[in-house]
Amino acid sequence: MTINKKFILGLSLSLAVYSMNSANAQDFRFTQKNPDKPEATEFWDPEVRVVTPGAVPSDAIVLFDGKNLDSWESAKDGSAAKWDVKDGIFTVAKGAGTISTKKHFGDCQLHIEWRSPIEPETLKGQQKGNSGVFFAGIYEVQVLNSYQNRTYRNGQAGSIYKQTPPLVNATSKMGDWNIYDIIYTAPRFTANGGIETPAYVTVIHNGVIVQNHTKIQGATNYIGQPTNPVHEKGPISLQDHGNLVSFRNIWIREM
Repeated sequence: MTINKKFILGLSLSLAVYSMNSANAQDFRFTQKNPDKPEATEFWDPEVRVVTPGAVPSDAIVLFDGKNLDSWESAKDGSAAKWDVKDGIFTVAKGAGTISTKKHFGDCQLHIEWRSPIEPETLKGQQKGNSGVFFAGIYEVQVLNSYQNRTYRNGQAGSIYKQTPPLVNATSKMGDWNIYDIIYTAPRFTANGGIETPAYVTVIHNGVIVQNHTKIQGATNYIGQPTNPVHEKGPISLQDHGNLVSFRNIWIREM
């Protein structure tokens, strides 16, 4: 067997494995090598699942309904979440600690709205409106008042914290609401603990793409390089960083 043939065979096998692992792989398995009729490349079954769109899609899990934090718990010890709920929003309660969803998620689409508090101009950088949205409890999309508030690029709102800066700064002014729509793809690990495919995230901030299918290097550590512990599904966590950041309208779709 020549090198060229080996290369072609290897490429064919790789494509076959990719197709078999794809959620829609069956759509690409043609029964004819060179189909000459249009219906040979049309797929009717199974029918595409219907989701009714709207402010909250029909298949979404509502994580905050404006009334209580029953879907959340303390990230530290699993006790009841103690953040303050009032008028359809909830706010970090200083000293209450980070909270996490009771349910764990893998690949998902998350919608979350957040608001920085009105804070003194003497506060700067990471001191202002600091919180974070974590996937699997270890990958942080930064929440920060980045409106006319300079800080390190990979620590401002919309960044993959300490890794990848946002493409642009789309932050609303202090006291106004910000909207994150985040598509998260969980990492896959090999049997021996290696990374088969890394985690990826797309972040749309106030209607503007600020992370475009960005590779997550690993856990977003405050100090040191990213680490890659093997894990399964994990919670969505919201950080208590000592600032009175508020949240509302949180829902998630599993993919």
